[in-house]
Amino acid sequence: MTKLITGADGKPRCAWSASAPEFDAYHDREWGYPVADDIRLFEKICLESFQSGLSWRTILAKRENFRAAFCGFDWNRVAEFGEADVERLLQDAGIVRHRGKIEAVINNAGRAQELVEEAGSLAAFFWSFEPDRASLPEPQTQSTSPESVALSKALKKRGWKFVGPTTVFTFMQAMGLINDHAKGCCCRDKAGQLRQAFEVPS
Repeated sequence: MTKLITGADGKPRCAWSASAPEFDAYHDREWGYPVADDIRLFEKICLESFQSGLSWRTILAKRENFRAAFCGFDWNRVAEFGEADVERLLQDAGIVRHRGKIEAVINNAGRAQELVEEAGSLAAFFWSFEPDRASLPEPQTQSTSPESVALSKALKKRGWKFVGPTTVFTFMQAMGLINDHAKGCCCRDKAGQLRQAFEVPS
């Protein structure tokens, strides 16, 4: 059985949300709810790449800075970044100053343009990897899945970087492709209801 914590409001929440007070709002309002907006999907997969080796708390605290630095994650604009932009971003204390991850976002912006040409939207492509909900294991008991491995391979084949299976799995959790709220969590049923009403992009 996955663990729960009780928040200040008395509601049961997924245990990971206890690691920082700002996680309550993120957990309750965003995490695990289905997303079809391409900009939000691109932002999230980029931020998950930045999180690699770090805590999500670090990335969440800097999220607005990342948005400012990367033009609101408009991949058409980011794809035009050059070496001068990389050097500028390496001096930006408001974000994670990691050359490889910065260059990966710029590279992935170009790959996002290609993927939209191929699939019609990022959402249509990502959601085609949604697992069968009936076959999912106990919530929060895995860090990868066959679907995250498959999506990671598909992205890497198309030239995306910093999109390993674990990074992709956390992306899938956060964007609602997997309802990984713990059983008994105050948000699990809401996430399930939103998914039920959600129209999968095609």
